[in-house]
Amino acid sequence: MKKLINGTDTVLEESLDGLAAAHADILLLGAERKFVRRRVLKPGKVALISGGGSGHEPLHAGYVGLGMLDAACPGQVFTSPTPDQMIEAAEAVDTGAGVLFIVKNYEGDVMNFTMAAEMAEREIATVVTNDDVAVEKSTYTTGRRGVAGTLIVEKMVGAAAETGLPLAALKTLGDEVNRRTRSMGVALLPCTVPAAGRPNFTLADNEMEMGVGIHGEPGRRRVPLASADAIAAELLDAIVRDLAPGKGSEVLLLVNGFGATPLIELCLMVNAAKRILDNAGITTARFLVGSYVTSLDMAGVSITVSVLDGQAKTLWDAPVHTAALRWGV
Repeated sequence: MKKLINGTDTVLEESLDGLAAAHADILLLGAERKFVRRRVLKPGKVALISGGGSGHEPLHAGYVGLGMLDAACPGQVFTSPTPDQMIEAAEAVDTGAGVLFIVKNYEGDVMNFTMAAEMAEREIATVVTNDDVAVEKSTYTTGRRGVAGTLIVEKMVGAAAETGLPLAALKTLGDEVNRRTRSMGVALLPCTVPAAGRPNFTLADNEMEMGVGIHGEPGRRRVPLASADAIAAELLDAIVRDLAPGKGSEVLLLVNGFGATPLIELCLMVNAAKRILDNAGITTARFLVGSYVTSLDMAGVSITVSVLDGQAKTLWDAPVHTAALRWGV
């Protein structure tokens, strides 16, 4: 294993220190690095908090700032944060309008955020993201996984929160954005968790995992390596069948790298995906391409499609200033 680390037990702490130093104008670390929070809070605004296992950077700490999250709770690599982290984050960033938890649909995350909501002495609502269509008939107790679509929920709900929308309305909005968002990914190479020191699954040189999860969970099937066009077609076929956008629909297309996929390949996938959507009579009105919801050093890509109904385009275009996303400011 070759990693830019000092020790497997200090990776997260040292990374968080570096993040806070590099973005000291917008971020602060909570006590004992239990959470990352906005440096400047907006009084009277609902506080948005998310979190999950580390290894998916820039999700979630990279999305703390104006127009997105007020705090993020990082767990160890691929491990849920604990309820005390969430409770302390809520205490630090709740300015009186309540707290909205945005939680990816994994058993540990859902359990711990639910415990935190029950234990915290404040008003809390929860949005659970479950955009991964790769899970057709789930064997997981929590159902479909929350993956890259979580970023879209955080951005749109974050924009609405800046306008002063109340907690109940933000939850309704978050649930709606989640309902109109679908994702699916493919892995070409596995990732290596530093503490394990070896790949978390194996793929032959001529194989890929279609529908892989962001922790390396098995996908729909292991298949021979195919062309970019064929991969895009299979991912989008599953997404569009499940999402069922009508002809003439406008959508946001997110092409997301898993950590080791070069931008030249991601842009090529954008081209392939756009042609497929065009041929289906679906207009790609907004794009985001890059490595935004990663899986350490996994090579591969996910495609996310979100239908831009109602105010969605306005919310997406609204100003944002975080470590990983910035426009309109």
